[in-house]
Amino acid sequence: MKRLLPIALLVGAAIAVVWWFANRHGTQQGLVLYGNVDLRQVDLAFNASERVTAVLAQEGDHVKQGQLLAQLDTTRLQPQVAKAEADVAAQQQAVNRLHSGSRPQEIAQARANVESARADAANARSQNDRLIALFQNSAGRAVSHQDIDSAKAAVDMAEARLAVNRKALDLTVVGPRREDIAQAEAQLRSDDAQLALLRRQLEDANLTAPLNAVVRSRIVEPGAIASPQKSAFTLSITDPKWIRAYVSELDLGHVREGTRASITVDSFPNRAFDGWVGFISPVAEFTPKEVQTEELRSSLVYEIRVFVKDPADELRLGMPATVHLTLAPPGATAPTSSVATTPARSGMASPPPAASLPP
Repeated sequence: MKRLLPIALLVGAAIAVVWWFANRHGTQQGLVLYGNVDLRQVDLAFNASERVTAVLAQEGDHVKQGQLLAQLDTTRLQPQVAKAEADVAAQQQAVNRLHSGSRPQEIAQARANVESARADAANARSQNDRLIALFQNSAGRAVSHQDIDSAKAAVDMAEARLAVNRKALDLTVVGPRREDIAQAEAQLRSDDAQLALLRRQLEDANLTAPLNAVVRSRIVEPGAIASPQKSAFTLSITDPKWIRAYVSELDLGHVREGTRASITVDSFPNRAFDGWVGFISPVAEFTPKEVQTEELRSSLVYEIRVFVKDPADELRLGMPATVHLTLAPPGATAPTSSVATTPARSGMASPPPAASLPP
């Protein structure tokens, strides 16, 4: 037995060394992380304070972008929109009239007024000439000085009316002033802006989904008074979804944005969801309490987001998940060199093409 004891110790040491090398090789090939499913949420509120007339969505409903969720009362807003439309139409006609200038009939009328004033002036001058001649021939006995003065005043008045009508004809031919046209156009733009604002308020009476999502909370009910400070719905955005996990500094050099991942959850033990690393935090932090690895609780770690494909919307917010990553050697070229650097619609890194991914 004493001879066999050293041999057993040597065999045990050899097995331990082999096990250590095997596990060290395994950690270089793969990394297992633990985290939770995360997604974005949005609180929807009306832009106006008015009574709610209809609520068209329930908790758990899948809604599409632009789908109507709720409506406000618009009985006071619709007459304001109608009045603003009438104001715009009236001002538009005023602008059109100024741009059209004087009508031919108006110009003809102004010319007729000039001819009439010219005739009155000629008649007044003739009257004045006859009275002066009579005054001179009669040595002042047939016509008084007052009659001469009245005739002279009549001539002056007739000539003044002729000058006024000539100027009126010139203005009629030239048409409206540029400043008047600019003022009318500015008033039209003001009316248009007011109409656009009222129409926007009328559209805001309809609360629509900003994107594809699931109704998480229905907060408002018909008959309630809505306001911009009060949420009407809480929506959970189904795309994108990601696993929020944490990587220690020792493993950080192996992780690259775009690295392929496999995600499993306890609810679906026989399934794996495809994913990829879409975000690596540039700032270290203390491991939060939600991390499920005891050896990392007092270490500094880096948050990563592993985006996951879930077209059937089976993963729920906060669901624990296990992430399996294929590691790259520190400083090695990432397998995502062919990944587009342009952010996707959701702001995450684009998934790497299959040809550039490790098995």
